[in-house]
Amino acid sequence: MSFDVAAARAEFPILSRQVHGKPLVYLDSAASAQKPRAVIETMTRAMETSYSNVHRGLHTLANETTEAYEAARIKAAGLINADPAEIVWTKGATEAINLVAAGLGQSLNAGDEILLTEMEHHANIVPWHFLRERRGVVLRFAPVLEDGRLDVDGFRNLLSNRTKVAAFTHMSNVLGTVNPVAALVAMAKAAGAVTLIDGCQAIVHGRVDVTALDCDFYVFSSHKLYGPTGLGVLYGKAERLAALPPYQGGGEMIGTVTLDAITYADPPHRFEAGTPPILEAIGFGAAIDWLGGLDREAIAAHEAALYARIADGLSGANWLKVIGQAPGKGAIFAFTVDGAHAHDVAQILDRYGVAVRAGTHCAEPLMRRFGVTSSARASFALYNTVEEADAFIDALTRTQAFFA
Repeated sequence: MSFDVAAARAEFPILSRQVHGKPLVYLDSAASAQKPRAVIETMTRAMETSYSNVHRGLHTLANETTEAYEAARIKAAGLINADPAEIVWTKGATEAINLVAAGLGQSLNAGDEILLTEMEHHANIVPWHFLRERRGVVLRFAPVLEDGRLDVDGFRNLLSNRTKVAAFTHMSNVLGTVNPVAALVAMAKAAGAVTLIDGCQAIVHGRVDVTALDCDFYVFSSHKLYGPTGLGVLYGKAERLAALPPYQGGGEMIGTVTLDAITYADPPHRFEAGTPPILEAIGFGAAIDWLGGLDREAIAAHEAALYARIADGLSGANWLKVIGQAPGKGAIFAFTVDGAHAHDVAQILDRYGVAVRAGTHCAEPLMRRFGVTSSARASFALYNTVEEADAFIDALTRTQAFFA
């Protein structure tokens, strides 16, 4: 197979619009990707023709909606080589991490250690801080090297028999660094730690096989993978999910309820209290189907070429600081401009029709590691083009002139 960017791009209605009289150049997909027509139409059709609540109805609409909802779970499992019973729907990857942290935390004691990295998103830091505050656990952070690579030796040296959990990103949302997660999992397992991988960025740009990785938990979100917002995916090994206590109480997650006692449903429904994100799951199923019709390896090569083009095109700019230049990194370009705040840079770029993210990117410890308070970030997706890469280079060069 090969990849036709023009054909793929035509599937995204929003990309035909203009911003401030300029063609939209959307370089903010690491925050949230745009949605293809297949997702939009599937969700619209579900609302117009077959919507109902799931599982508990016996009428036709309930049965049709339940079938589509659970079919999406099967598709999500297939995406990462898991069993459908190991897939828990959450409202986002953030909730998925909170669910695991809350469950594991009930068996942790003061002095137990949790190993993270300096490049984690706040979603994979704050829930563990809750356990530091409430259970007295100790957080350790593996350092990041100057080029944006994880210090793997530092990670290994921080593991001990006190390490109960190791949680780390597969791909940094700021640096674009792709971590050697299989090796990290093996190290953590050898120390007896439970492993959780934040896969929100990595799953967009390459194939993931949780069985091969042998991780205990893997989380990602729909909205970065061309699906709707409001839906996250928690993969957990069957035995790990079975050992976790419920995260929330309500309908669907129970076995029986009496005035004196309750029993709980088996995973995954044990963790899906209340009315779930029905339309979002169905829409995500459509996104998985759509993405499955494309050549993922060819897409990865396309994105890498776009990153290389902007890196080469801006390589001589002495006013530019690039944050994260690890070998084999993903197509995320985080940067600062001398004499300019990242927010100002982003606002001026917007006048040229170029949409980038600015701020700390929910990674304040990483910002401090690199001595900056904020940065701008251009992130590329399958629908971006060479012409858009060139437009970004031109717009950024013009933007810098405001501050020269």
